[in-house]
Amino acid sequence: MTVTLIPPVHAAADKPAHRDSNVLRWLGAYTASMVGDNVYYLALSWAAVQAGTPSQAGLVMAVSAVPRALLMLGGGVVADRFGPRRVVIGSDAVRCAAVLAVAALLFAASPGLWLLALLAVLFGTVDAVFMPAVGALPARVTGRDQLARVQGMRGLAIRFANVVGAPLGGLGVALGGAAAAFGLAGLLIAVSVPLLISVRMRDLPTDGEGDLPSDGEGDLPTDRQGDGKAGGAADREADGKAGAAADREADRKAGGEAGPRSMGAAPDTAPRATPWQDLRDGLRYIRGHRVLAPLLVAIALGDLGFVGPLNVGLTLLAEQRGWGASGMGWVLSGFGTGAGVAALLLTVRGRLPHAGRLAAVAILAGSVAIGALAYAPSLAAAVGTALLVGLLAGLSGALCGALLQTQAEPAYLGRVSSVAGIVSLGFAPLSMPLSAAAIGWWGTGPVFVTSAAVCGLGGVVVLCSGPLRRAQLPR
Repeated sequence: MTVTLIPPVHAAADKPAHRDSNVLRWLGAYTASMVGDNVYYLALSWAAVQAGTPSQAGLVMAVSAVPRALLMLGGGVVADRFGPRRVVIGSDAVRCAAVLAVAALLFAASPGLWLLALLAVLFGTVDAVFMPAVGALPARVTGRDQLARVQGMRGLAIRFANVVGAPLGGLGVALGGAAAAFGLAGLLIAVSVPLLISVRMRDLPTDGEGDLPSDGEGDLPTDRQGDGKAGGAADREADGKAGAAADREADRKAGGEAGPRSMGAAPDTAPRATPWQDLRDGLRYIRGHRVLAPLLVAIALGDLGFVGPLNVGLTLLAEQRGWGASGMGWVLSGFGTGAGVAALLLTVRGRLPHAGRLAAVAILAGSVAIGALAYAPSLAAAVGTALLVGLLAGLSGALCGALLQTQAEPAYLGRVSSVAGIVSLGFAPLSMPLSAAAIGWWGTGPVFVTSAAVCGLGGVVVLCSGPLRRAQLPR
């Protein structure tokens, strides 16, 4: 098989991300994949409702979360060992093939819920590898100074996918049932594969390169040197603990693909670390990092306090206030608009000063807005409050994501992204049934205020951590 080597992107050729064709190809691939995901979930829910009872349909929709949560940490190891580009391409290819196969089966017959459950499990398993790789990929396609802008562009892509995906899925169901919707989802995911293949990978920085102080005081470089005791630079140089040196060499040779070592290289006598050792190394790296450790705690608290009110509490609030489904839709539109504006701001500016302090202020102000949403006197006031929630939550989320991207060393980004994914996709959804039960006992107001307090604790964590509070986005 002939392998086409794609030349790496060099730092000297850096362009603003929104004008870089390489980044735009990545963004197009990511957008197509996300739109396909939205169409897929709508098709899956429709097919499950048609094939079984509502409770059975709910079980089918939830079953994909189990392998995703259980395997996400392992997915981060896979992304760092084999390179995120290769993992994302392979994951999208598997997801595309699985969805198209189910579409073909549904066209030919009615296999029932077992097929849908099997697809959901497979999709969740592949997602456990796909999501950490997606989080690690931006550092390979652009420079550190553009990662914040890329985070804003990624947020815009997610908003676009949420807005467009559901109507496209509904159109597919209307024209040809669940089979047509699955087929459309598979084709959209398929579009991402050639785009990803055309994306060029850049050289990863060698140990110590590209590390910038968080506030001009030198906190982060000192901290990262200390992280070597917990499996940082020394382990990567040994090529046995984390395998990062081999990944960087492979990325330089084949645009992010793993490849054979040079024939002239000295034989490597050190044994390659096992996946379990790589996982432990990544967790030690996070635990010992003075910015990433509190940042992930803040992200976790924000997700735990935010997911319940938005997904469950808002539905119950709209029912209690008599706003109906249309009123709830308007409130959700307000939230989406605010989040989109925040993503657009980061895309246009590329960098916001005092990122750590700004994230803390946005988290605290957003938590107050979440608590106020339950006491909005009218639908118009609720929509305005939701707009503010979306703006502040979108801003804090984009800044936290940008800090995560810029503070983590690229060789660890898969594992760092997997920990963040575990928090967002594994723990945070647990707050939804708890929020529903708590609202039944105490009402919407107290539960929204409690959730807001949990979100606010994330801002307190940022303010109490000096390195994180002083963290800056690279220029």
